[in-house]
Amino acid sequence: MTKCFISEFLGTAFLLAIVVGSGIMGENLSQGNAAVALLANSIATGAGLFVLIRCLGPISGAHFNPVVSLVETLWGRISKIQLSVYWVAQFLGAVTGVFIAHLMFSLPLIQISEKHRDGFHLIFSEFIATFGLICVIAISGRKHVEWAPLTIAAYITSAYWFTSSTSFANPAVTVARSLTDTFCGIAPSGVVFFIAAQLFGSIAAFYITRAAVTE
Repeated sequence: MTKCFISEFLGTAFLLAIVVGSGIMGENLSQGNAAVALLANSIATGAGLFVLIRCLGPISGAHFNPVVSLVETLWGRISKIQLSVYWVAQFLGAVTGVFIAHLMFSLPLIQISEKHRDGFHLIFSEFIATFGLICVIAISGRKHVEWAPLTIAAYITSAYWFTSSTSFANPAVTVARSLTDTFCGIAPSGVVFFIAAQLFGSIAAFYITRAAVTE
């Protein structure tokens, strides 16, 4: 259990450091071009996620995401006690990763985002982004498990672009990104709605993939 906690904590911390750090770097170097900043952000996130899954997958399963752990519990692959340990590690790791990014770029450690991400279209986008992520995780490794890390990383990279919310798809990421007033931030007012959409998206994906996979 300790190894899993450390793996999920470190993995989620590095994921957020990558997401927030590459967002800051992209915005600093893009001279106001949001498309270039998002491109840098998405490529760095996808590449980093691939490495983290490959390295830490054999230890904890490389969830780095509370809804992924929730669905794994519904599948019966981890216990409810393990789920609670994973959640603590993921939320602590996510916040730590944001603080790491701030320190690396000499920014104030404690921030509250003022970047509002409101509206039904963004909430629906988070539902779709999370639904797709859970489906990819559930189905991608059934025949060629060695391709799963690349498949998941590629999906996240593409979801940055095809979803209007830029695919948070992760409650721990959502909470942590409310603590950075940078390119990747989200104002606290949008956090509850994003997380609700992520939960509904993950549950919907679980039931649909269960029906498809177990036929």
